[in-house]
Amino acid sequence: MSGAATKRSPQWHLFVPKLITVLRQGYGPADLRNDAVAGLTVAIVALPLAMALAIASGTTPDKGLTTAIVAGFLISALGGSRFQIGGPTGAFVVVVFNVIAQHGFDGLVVATLMAGAMLVAAGLLRLGTWVKYIPQPVITGFTAGIAVIIFSSQVKDLLGLSLDTVPAEFLAKWGAVWENRGTIDPATLAVAAGSLTIIVGLRRVAPRVPGFLVAVCAGALAVWALGLPVDTIGSRFGGIPSSLPVPAWPSVSWARVTDLLPSAFTIAFLAGVESLLSAVVADGMTGRRHRSNCELVAQGVANVASALFGGLPATGAIARTVTNIRSGARSPLSGMLHAVFLLAFMLALAPLASFVPLASLAAVLVVVAWNMSEVERFRHLLTAPLSDRVALLLTFGLTVLVDLTVAIEVGVVVAAMAFMHRMAQAVEIQSHVKLLDEDTDDLDRPASDVYQPRGDLPEGVVVFRITGPFFFGVANRLSDVLDQIGRPPKVLILRMREVPLIDATGVGALAELVDHCRREGALVILSGVQEQPQRVLDTMGLTNAPNIIFAANLEAAVGIARHRTTPRPATATLVHAR
Repeated sequence: MSGAATKRSPQWHLFVPKLITVLRQGYGPADLRNDAVAGLTVAIVALPLAMALAIASGTTPDKGLTTAIVAGFLISALGGSRFQIGGPTGAFVVVVFNVIAQHGFDGLVVATLMAGAMLVAAGLLRLGTWVKYIPQPVITGFTAGIAVIIFSSQVKDLLGLSLDTVPAEFLAKWGAVWENRGTIDPATLAVAAGSLTIIVGLRRVAPRVPGFLVAVCAGALAVWALGLPVDTIGSRFGGIPSSLPVPAWPSVSWARVTDLLPSAFTIAFLAGVESLLSAVVADGMTGRRHRSNCELVAQGVANVASALFGGLPATGAIARTVTNIRSGARSPLSGMLHAVFLLAFMLALAPLASFVPLASLAAVLVVVAWNMSEVERFRHLLTAPLSDRVALLLTFGLTVLVDLTVAIEVGVVVAAMAFMHRMAQAVEIQSHVKLLDEDTDDLDRPASDVYQPRGDLPEGVVVFRITGPFFFGVANRLSDVLDQIGRPPKVLILRMREVPLIDATGVGALAELVDHCRREGALVILSGVQEQPQRVLDTMGLTNAPNIIFAANLEAAVGIARHRTTPRPATATLVHAR
């Protein structure tokens, strides 16, 4: 083998921002126009959302805007994803509220700085590959729990209840709401209901219209025109400033660092997991590949900068990233322009923000909480194996009733113990598969492909073999299959005889691949599926997919593929084995 073939890329290539990759590949006026339109669209969506999330976190609305502007710009400029949109998200509401309640806003700034440093260190140590492998039941459990907490925190502003202080604990909070149910304000309830109706209605009849912004503007107009006596940003917070604050270094002591370490770790963990999940979603929609460790470094730098400007923790926002892609974004410049547009809105429209009713922002957060809850996915995971269901429900319950950090720790431990139990049941099966994939290098990519086609296969048919347990730690590898072969073939055969077990995350990854092939008109054949994977696939409904077939072995699978890719007489019939 030649020296050129064995030459390894410099490690620093993996930390080159995707922005540089895009510019090196060529960037023209048409790309800039698409990015500007996408950036403006996302900014319109992010404007009311940033303020609402800041208020729900127990601080002022301008903190949310500052975060979206400063952190949003840096996440896009330095990150490892082409389409990531960063800013404050619902996942941080609970932890931020608790940190502010216990340590004040200065404590939050220090915790965010520490979390930023942790994220940079995690990226430089190339731990991004590990952060991605959090089991799906744990992720769904704590996001659904956060959704319940966010909704609970907005009941006071939705109903206009006369509550001087709202208890932080979940059960105590609902007890206080019930005790004060007689103080519901009709005007506040009407504004909230109207705003919620506008958001839901526009999503059904005109989904491209920014429902959040329309609802907030309509609520502000109604309060101003009718003189409704409801709480607004102006009455509670005195409005928002029309400029960014001057960056400042907080007071840091060793005692404070020690006290804030658990909170900083939680912030870093949430930022890392959510940003990489968002990047994975963007990859699935666009066919691109993000660099996880570069993304973590960008998230860390962005959180440090946000803290210095007096902002909140930030991460990649899945909903805004999806909006960015659907709006025609071409590069990270769309995210950078989204931050620039938000700054322009802040400079020009700050006086008008005083009229925004808190009931309208509460309606926005109710919709955010519903989206976060992922009810369908939660319900689907309830059909998973018992250990996955235990991890899901335990993480959800602890998030709502105890503490987010405890919920994550316990959920991961339960999932790990369940995995070890499964491995103990399958000790006779050995796997020689490399479980963890490294980031790819766009600057020095090998010319040869990983996949080598079999010479005896019909044209348009490819075969891949999965070896070893298909669990949450390796499920993401399945997304690399189509990357390796380029355009989806006519028939994709997955050999699964050496897969002794599969869990809910593995089923989810397999379902995504099957759905992607369905959209491309490709057939998926699973050959040699063992008893446990077959049972889980049946229970979770994947066997009902219209473009999936099961074959007893590889020979039968190739026969089915040959039949599907070769013209046959009209009277021919097909029989396959499960």
